[in-house]
Amino acid sequence: MAVRRVVPNIRSEAVPESRAFYGLLGLEEVMNHGWIMTLASPSAPTAQLSFMTEDRTAPVVPDMSVEVDDVDAAYAVVRDSGAEILHPLQDEEWGVRRFFVRDPNGRVVNVLGHR
Repeated sequence: MAVRRVVPNIRSEAVPESRAFYGLLGLEEVMNHGWIMTLASPSAPTAQLSFMTEDRTAPVVPDMSVEVDDVDAAYAVVRDSGAEILHPLQDEEWGVRRFFVRDPNGRVVNVLGHR
């Protein structure tokens, strides 16, 4: 299993303002579902920030997202460790398979893979 990218998720009610502000630093919108928007660097596309008003299918807004190459393997390892799963492994309509887990610091991590 390999990590493809790690993205901080910022809970925000100021999404358009965040887009404008981080645009000053050269980040551009690469995804927008209305409730989550992701900005990325055109020269380093895995350098990203996401801004979320809510999570459409989960009970909490995650603090970060970690994309892995095999989310099913990651889920098995995390589940077997006894870590607290907050959102079960499932396919989402926007093309990802994901689950949420709480890390030792209390942070919520969205672990995902693209289908």
